[in-house]
Amino acid sequence: MSAPKIVTLAELRANSTKEKIWVLIHEKVYDATKFLDEHPGGDEVILAEASQDATEAFEDVGHSDEARELLPGMFVGDFEKNSELKLKSGAAAAQAERVSSVVVEQGSSMMYWAPLGLLAAWFGYRFYSTGAL
Repeated sequence: MSAPKIVTLAELRANSTKEKIWVLIHEKVYDATKFLDEHPGGDEVILAEASQDATEAFEDVGHSDEARELLPGMFVGDFEKNSELKLKSGAAAAQAERVSSVVVEQGSSMMYWAPLGLLAAWFGYRFYSTGAL
């Protein structure tokens, strides 16, 4: 078995049109050309990630296991390690995860207090308008 092809930044950028598009996900390059018309989100979401690290966009959407199973069939090669394209670091990904977690926690508590506040306001209105609950 031969070593995987090493894809340079120049090759990645050269293959970023609708006729031939390669995407970079987790330091691996995939040819998504044949999948453009089938992509549930439309071809523009893939085209928007051309020539850059699409890992974050790929993971943020939460692709299914079926979508992940398609990747090996589209594999072109590994991305060169010494590229000037800055890949998302593990520290940056961890920071983004922490920020997301805090936002979700704050949103969750708001979803708890907002209905209770509305219910209390309704009971208050009802009490002051009719004199009884």
